[in-house]
Amino acid sequence: MTKVFRSRNAVLPDGERAADVVVSEGRITEVLGYGEATEGQIVDLGELALLPGLVDSHVHVNEPGRTEWEGFVTATRAAAAGGVTTIIDMPLNSIPPTTTVANLEAKRKVAEGQLYIDTGLWGGAVPDNTADLAGVHAAGVFGFKSFLAPSGVDEFPHLNAEQLELALAEQARIGALAIIHAEDPRILDAAPHTPGPAYADFLASRPDDAEAVAVTGLLQAAKRTGARVHILHVSSAAVLPLLRAARADGVQVTAETCPHYLTLAAEQIPAGDTAFKCCPPIRSESNRDLLWEALAAGEFAGIVSDHSPSTPELKHLPRLGGDGDFAAAWGGIASLQLGLPAIWTEARRRGHSLADVVRWMSAGPAALVGLTTKGAIAPGMDADLVAFDPDADFTVDPAGLHHRNPVTPYAGRSLTGVVRTTWLRGEPVDVTNANAVPNGRLLTRGEA
Repeated sequence: MTKVFRSRNAVLPDGERAADVVVSEGRITEVLGYGEATEGQIVDLGELALLPGLVDSHVHVNEPGRTEWEGFVTATRAAAAGGVTTIIDMPLNSIPPTTTVANLEAKRKVAEGQLYIDTGLWGGAVPDNTADLAGVHAAGVFGFKSFLAPSGVDEFPHLNAEQLELALAEQARIGALAIIHAEDPRILDAAPHTPGPAYADFLASRPDDAEAVAVTGLLQAAKRTGARVHILHVSSAAVLPLLRAARADGVQVTAETCPHYLTLAAEQIPAGDTAFKCCPPIRSESNRDLLWEALAAGEFAGIVSDHSPSTPELKHLPRLGGDGDFAAAWGGIASLQLGLPAIWTEARRRGHSLADVVRWMSAGPAALVGLTTKGAIAPGMDADLVAFDPDADFTVDPAGLHHRNPVTPYAGRSLTGVVRTTWLRGEPVDVTNANAVPNGRLLTRGEA
């Protein structure tokens, strides 16, 4: 059946305007003027904004192996509730990690039938699997993640300088995208490590130099090898001039940042509230302003969640009986469902438009990973759509979140912007019915 999504505020590649978006067999066939469509079932959104579904290329689903932390059902349901219609899952913290073809197939087997939205997979480049990269890439992963400092889980070790050079050379040879967690272990080891509830002590243990030094070395290796590299979750503005210089020098480098770095600040974090802990860390308000300036200037490929949840016990939260020790708590932010309203709240305050948010959270990540039918409302694209109320306010209640463990630094925070409905290939995603049939697909690199 043909459907017509009619909105007075459709966010299109050429701007925001009233439009009829015609959908047939899961694809957008036409974008017409408002009221021009004469055939098809009308889905009248009135004044609600019509957005393309968001693409989140940095999500830790953790299944299999650590499914008590997160799983495909809960993660993809949370994503859909937040207007995200495509995620790319990280190769850790699942067990086994996605570092061989056999491990990739194990993850795919588990994911089948559990996906409420479309889902792709990253591979992992670790010290002992350089010979496996070509096979894993041919099997359809979207690229390879590596750490330059300990990852936090033993089964996914980090690369030293020599191992990084080998991994990048191989990825350049096979045409793979290398995505890198860039912190320098020597800087981290030398930093003060003071246990306890003071956020300032934790922040001192992950200084700006840890990112800057690691990125400097990575960019040098990328230039030598010709690899295409992407810097994950940039938190420090000290990285920005390094990226500008490298691009001017011909290095193929992109970077991303995350909602928590753009909407939260170190000065606001209460003592012991370890829901705010992530690595690299949330930094100062002045640093946040510099990230926004770079974002507005087009220096980031996109904004993605780095959704990295754990069980509540691992977060050491005092309100759940923990000790509030930032040094001991798991470092990860759970925000998959809240990224759109969190960013829209701050973006609007800073004078940005919904078109800007769509570029940062949908079109940009889709282009980064090569998803040619995602990220825009245009003919030929998948009808992954979101009805969004940009003026509605709400207070974040963790009990209303769909990810497995209701821990988030946004708890109690007032945000603006509510997702009313999410459609995947023209069909609504029912996130409230536990018996709803998941209709998401497993994606492989290179498919339309």
